[in-house]
Amino acid sequence: MTAESTVIKAPGEAAAERSGGPGRTKERDKGRDKRGSEGTVLNVFSHGFLAIWAIMIVLPLIWLALGAFKTDAQIGGSALSWPSNWHFDAFARAWTKGIGDYFANTLIVLVFSVPLTMLLGSMAAYVLARYPFRGNRVVYYFFVSGAMFPVFLALVPLFFMVKRFDMLNTYQGLILVYVAYSMPFTVFFMHSFFRTLPTAIYEAAVIDGASDTRIFFQVMVPMAKPGLISVGIFNVLGQWNQYILPAVLMQPQTTGDPERYMLTQGLIQLQYQMGYETDLPVLFAGATIAIIPMLAVYLSFQRQIQAGLTSATLK
Repeated sequence: MTAESTVIKAPGEAAAERSGGPGRTKERDKGRDKRGSEGTVLNVFSHGFLAIWAIMIVLPLIWLALGAFKTDAQIGGSALSWPSNWHFDAFARAWTKGIGDYFANTLIVLVFSVPLTMLLGSMAAYVLARYPFRGNRVVYYFFVSGAMFPVFLALVPLFFMVKRFDMLNTYQGLILVYVAYSMPFTVFFMHSFFRTLPTAIYEAAVIDGASDTRIFFQVMVPMAKPGLISVGIFNVLGQWNQYILPAVLMQPQTTGDPERYMLTQGLIQLQYQMGYETDLPVLFAGATIAIIPMLAVYLSFQRQIQAGLTSATLK
């Protein structure tokens, strides 16, 4: 009868053997440490870049807002100094010099242009994303190519086209141009979003006998709400800050034609009205009035924008 000797090994030694030996374990630990250090460096670099970017954005806004409460002498003396006395009369002067009218004109246009853009853009994106037909990709790329086409190249034919329809210096003419201008991005964004929605809910609605129109408005649109909010905010920001299109299309054509300037045009007109006089606080106050609504909209819907941008990749 022979007795076999059993060697009892420590848990660490057994784990080292299973992992390929102590040398392999040390190499793996070094690899983890290296990846951890690289991740730390990347985080520091990204956070530092974001901090620099935030400073580049915030400082001009602070300088602009502070300038509205200063006098001309204080603005020329020190750009980033605090106002010695907080004067609010610059906002009243800017409002009475035309900013109020320009603000109202911009609101009138956006109240109609943004909903029309969202309605038509989401309907086109839904059809292109959910209904296969011959020429589907051609139509989709036709829409997307509009986002790559510089608007400056289309100004001359656009001017004569709007003039032929007798819509120069009219709200409806600018509304239609804004809708066409914002459609490519809206279709591109919502097309990707509609493709990520589950098909099972659509099939259940079809089995229940719902029409295509009812499925779109009562099933798909509520499910696509985060994407609609995100692209809607982008359209509001883009159309609110648009300058080149109103500058070309919203100019008085005759002597008695009223001025229907947008807010971006109004800021330039405010500068022209000064002439050789220096009233920089009024100009700063007008720019602040133009910025505050968009800043409030973005801060109010910041989470919805982030949810809409990330939900398509998480589904």
